[in-house]
Amino acid sequence: MGQAAAIMIPWARPAFFGNEESYLMQAFRSTWISGGDFVDRFEEEFRRYCGTRFALTTSNGTTALHMAYLALGIGKEDEVVVPGFAFLAAANVALHVGAKPVFAEVDPDTWCVSAAGIERCITRKTRLIVPVHTYGNVCAMDDILSLADHHGIAVVEDAAEAFPSRYRGRLAGTMGGIGAFSFQATKTITTGEGGMVVTENPTLFDTMWLYRNHGMKNVRYWHELAGHNFRMTNLQAAIGCAQMEVLPSIMRERRRIQALYADLLREIDGATTQRFEPDVDAVLWSCAVKLHPEAFPQGRDGLIAQFAEVGIETRPGFYSASQIGLYKAAPLPVCDEISRQVISLPTYPTLSNDQVASICGYLRSFRK
Repeated sequence: MGQAAAIMIPWARPAFFGNEESYLMQAFRSTWISGGDFVDRFEEEFRRYCGTRFALTTSNGTTALHMAYLALGIGKEDEVVVPGFAFLAAANVALHVGAKPVFAEVDPDTWCVSAAGIERCITRKTRLIVPVHTYGNVCAMDDILSLADHHGIAVVEDAAEAFPSRYRGRLAGTMGGIGAFSFQATKTITTGEGGMVVTENPTLFDTMWLYRNHGMKNVRYWHELAGHNFRMTNLQAAIGCAQMEVLPSIMRERRRIQALYADLLREIDGATTQRFEPDVDAVLWSCAVKLHPEAFPQGRDGLIAQFAEVGIETRPGFYSASQIGLYKAAPLPVCDEISRQVISLPTYPTLSNDQVASICGYLRSFRK
């Protein structure tokens, strides 16, 4: 392999179409750079968009999950069912609270966890199910919620990659007891780092609010529980407010890219995209492609190196839990195969049609 070229097409790039700089400077000049009015405004605008009773900003998507687990009382000897192929924050948080992550196989075509995969993992110790909506796809939530209700198990949706995708008209993250979102720099809307939780349950909301704020409620420096500092800053929230204003434009551009990738990749034998069911209205976070070994014998890592040589940044699919010794997971053949064969392509609103065509053209040329 030759030396990697300078990156001409990055894997991701945040889109600032509106008042991001103006609002950021308003927050800066106000001197309210920790908490402030923009935090309250961002929570309210996000809550209204989701149609939920409560929304609460957090420092990132992982702390959003952490607050959710703590509010539900997940802890030692509890089991948390999570997908074996996904970004594994949900598993890591389970370990942090003393619980055991149990890994479910995902659907081989949608790459999302299903009720059938979850059901095989349920034991008398199962306290929580965490569907992760991978790459902007949405799990078949009605089946998962029915299963959880039958067994009396709580559901927290990890919608970090799926805002604002919908399943049967409902936003990802608004169907379980709690939904967790991420606004990291590569996400559909961004605050640099940051996250949000939404819920309909006032008790869960109040408990998460306490955990976010050092366990303090009405009396400063009086701790009602052993909380954390999981707060978002006013500077971050200012960017979030501006991003919410231009969300329709961001969605339109991401859907343009998604449709173009779908058309062009359909013509490349040996490259299979993630399947989106008819009841899913996806806003793609990342266009990922599964490579058939016969067509791409150089494999995922070889292809990433080939793209790097022509200045295009790509990323591997997530490592499956059974490939990572930390988790001591049982074999997950479906997750393992997807992990070995998936490559993630550049996906962001300012990516041009010509750039998408160039990426797909190189992919076709790399086919053996």
